[in-house]
Amino acid sequence: MSLAADPSGAYQAFYRRSIDDPEGFWAEQAQLIDWQQPFTQVVDTSRPPFAKWFVGGQTNLCHNAVDRHAAAHPDRAALIWVSTEVDQTRQWSFAELQREVEAMAAILRAQGIGQGDRVLIYCPMVPEAVFGMLACARLGAIHSVVFGGFASHSLAGRIDDCAPKLILSCDAGSRAGKVQAYQPLLEEALRLCAHQVPKLLWIDRGLVPIEWRTDRDLDYARERERVAGERVPCVWLESNAVSYTLYTSGTTGRPKGVQRDVGGYAVALAASMKHIFDGRPGETYFSTSDIGWVVGHSYIVYGPLIAGMATLMVEGLPTRPDPGIWWRLVEQYKVSVMFSAPTAVRVLRKADPKYLHEADLSSLRALFLAGEPLDEPTARWIRDELGRPVIDNYWQTETGWPILTLARGVAPMQERLGSPGVPMYGYRCVLVDPETGAELQEPGQKGVLAIDHPLPPGCLQTVWGDDERFVKTYWSSIPGPQRYSTFDVALRDADGYTFILGRSDDVINVAGHRLGTREIEESISSHPGVAEVAVVGRADELKGQVAVAFVVPKDSAALEGEGAQVLQQGVMHCVQSQLGAVARPAQVITVAALPKTRSGKLLRRAIQAICESREPGDLSTIEDPAALMALAERLRQTGAQ
Repeated sequence: MSLAADPSGAYQAFYRRSIDDPEGFWAEQAQLIDWQQPFTQVVDTSRPPFAKWFVGGQTNLCHNAVDRHAAAHPDRAALIWVSTEVDQTRQWSFAELQREVEAMAAILRAQGIGQGDRVLIYCPMVPEAVFGMLACARLGAIHSVVFGGFASHSLAGRIDDCAPKLILSCDAGSRAGKVQAYQPLLEEALRLCAHQVPKLLWIDRGLVPIEWRTDRDLDYARERERVAGERVPCVWLESNAVSYTLYTSGTTGRPKGVQRDVGGYAVALAASMKHIFDGRPGETYFSTSDIGWVVGHSYIVYGPLIAGMATLMVEGLPTRPDPGIWWRLVEQYKVSVMFSAPTAVRVLRKADPKYLHEADLSSLRALFLAGEPLDEPTARWIRDELGRPVIDNYWQTETGWPILTLARGVAPMQERLGSPGVPMYGYRCVLVDPETGAELQEPGQKGVLAIDHPLPPGCLQTVWGDDERFVKTYWSSIPGPQRYSTFDVALRDADGYTFILGRSDDVINVAGHRLGTREIEESISSHPGVAEVAVVGRADELKGQVAVAFVVPKDSAALEGEGAQVLQQGVMHCVQSQLGAVARPAQVITVAALPKTRSGKLLRRAIQAICESREPGDLSTIEDPAALMALAERLRQTGAQ
């Protein structure tokens, strides 16, 4: 790292210590949380690529997020919930939050939920979902949160994979004032499942009627009254016990459950809140994410609470009732740190700047953005309008906390447009040639961003129920020394800043949602009128990327006119019903053939390049150049370029 990236040298020294003396460094960070029993070993790397952190130590995520603060500062604000969808606001102190979490834990305990049992949470942005997550952590149960409103087909796969003893859900969610009933989606998922879920715990918001099954369904409000006043102590867990699983899209349709530990995750979040986000106890943290995604886990629920901050949780859109709502919330609750996504900023950029300037944002120290690449025009606009540092950060569901950003709590560093920043402490980041595995040292060289073993605390332990998949997916794709692949192509400039250029695999990022193109292809292929399909990501000004599907119809009559329109609509419906609206392609384009190599592989990179009006590159391996030319012509005709 050059002096240009770190003029004081303070962060470089901090980072070097984490790399050169990881045991001493992380033992020091571990003092940021409470331990019921001290750990006997900082890290066990005896079975690479697996790693165990803080071996032998006993702790509890819920204790560190709630109980210790309830004891020291019972009246300090902990959770603030604002819903512009149902026009409600509620707030809990740490003492009040502890009572709600204990009540939820008592309900779960009464249903036989204990250490190691799984609970699936399928909820919108409601406070009871947070109570559920923390209650699971309290009991030592493993929660698996699935984004509210997820399509039944995808939900069923996650239920079968984690095999929950209980599902916590709601009657409905609401988006832009439109109510979406959850029970029909959940019932259809259960119908598709092989796993039988014994109990469903329903949060009845009064938005739609619930059809109750007396042998299976529980009413949260009624159960909450029944257990009122019950005390449920925290279960002390060995640091490497499983805290939760969270599913992330891959390049196949099979769910991939990221498995997280307890102690390493708590330490990583406590350290990141201090060193990266500069979050301070008693202040308010506002993440605009959803609890169904990793940002919601780390920086709506656990991270801010562990740091003794109030966390602001919002159900609603950034433009409803008007584009000033988020800024007014920053003013009202004196938010000091805000975390959002480039997509949201692009939406707000279209609004009148008066909405931003009408609010008093003097409490706000910085805005962090993540979820998809942050383009320079968007970054420059929001930075200039806010007059505050706007800090990109890059990470993954798998890592649980940022890989690349600027550690504001350690040393001031100038943000650089287009770059998320520099490697964070504990991450031994390298750029490697994907073909040879050779490490790339020169500035400007493009390579796959990889991380040397061991991953720092807080990262995934493995893939739930599949150690072999963990090793094969993440640690075996790059030749040479065993390294974790991020599957992202990047370069580093002469000043030490890293720039992410795009995916090296076939995963696209739509408004912060990682979607496997092959997963979408599998869905489209299930349509009876489709012979072949290729899905690629196309750059999009608002969403970062959108999916574009090229479909070869079984019937040539569906290539043009009304037949093509019927097929396109059918494909859209198929994807939405199986994978959800977020996976629905922005365009479905019918073509007579797909361009392939002589060995039969689809030329995805070439197709994507043409979609984005770029040169398709080396086509020496193409079997039929006419197919690519015809595809380009179809794009021109549809105006997709």
